[in-house]
Amino acid sequence: MPLTTTKHMLLAAQKSGYAIGAFNIENMEMAQAVVMAAEETATPVIVQTTPSTVKYASAGLFHAMVSSLAKASKIPIALHLDHGNSFGLAQQALETGYTSIMIDGSALSFEENIKLTSRVTTVSTRKQIPVEAELGKVGGKEDGMDGGAGNYTDPQMAKEFIKRTKITSLAVAIGTAHGIYSTKPILDIERLKKIRKIVDIPLVLHGASGLSQDQIRECIASGICKVNFATELRQAYKSGLDDFIKNNPHSYDPKTYGTASRNAVKELVIKMIEICKP
Repeated sequence: MPLTTTKHMLLAAQKSGYAIGAFNIENMEMAQAVVMAAEETATPVIVQTTPSTVKYASAGLFHAMVSSLAKASKIPIALHLDHGNSFGLAQQALETGYTSIMIDGSALSFEENIKLTSRVTTVSTRKQIPVEAELGKVGGKEDGMDGGAGNYTDPQMAKEFIKRTKITSLAVAIGTAHGIYSTKPILDIERLKKIRKIVDIPLVLHGASGLSQDQIRECIASGICKVNFATELRQAYKSGLDDFIKNNPHSYDPKTYGTASRNAVKELVIKMIEICKP
């Protein structure tokens, strides 16, 4: 089927108390792996690219790959711009055919974040494309993003932010971090519950790679409807590649080690999908 938006996916998850897995990809094999996992589990998924991934190739190339995979599948697949860092990039993704946009103004002041996010929601609404934004700041470093120590989302500010920007989902900062955790993360679940109580749009968890299954499930039970995974997919891709080369040192066909990496990512995505289910 054609690429779908994230709107109905997330609203259904919110209503029934589960989450949609959102998976960052870097190449064709990772895109294939995510869609294959979706088909094996009969579960909708969100395929994501970051600004640095788009810079590495192009929004058009990733759209062409994921759109082709989606058309050959019976499972709903959305293509999402993760951590869009400018109005220009968000507009480029929209024009290319992305079906979900994140604009990340979390490094800006509250008013500047509202101003940037509102510009994106204005143009996205015309195309009926949902918009995710971030309030507070998810910490850590990954893929060119530096969240530093991070800071927590204020529930009342979240309510005002949503009202003024008209976003359709909100990434919240509750103690998670991008990249690899150096210490066990301590999540502010009570803060998440307060946010869920006073806002009515789907909530998003960033920095899920490295959290325990119990932590992810507790976040979902407390109101999270979309869970982002990135670092662990990269690690799985490299692990599959390393194992293949170790056992097949004379192989030089990219399809052989690409298949090994793809299978490693697919198995990981299946596990993450199962964690997000009710």
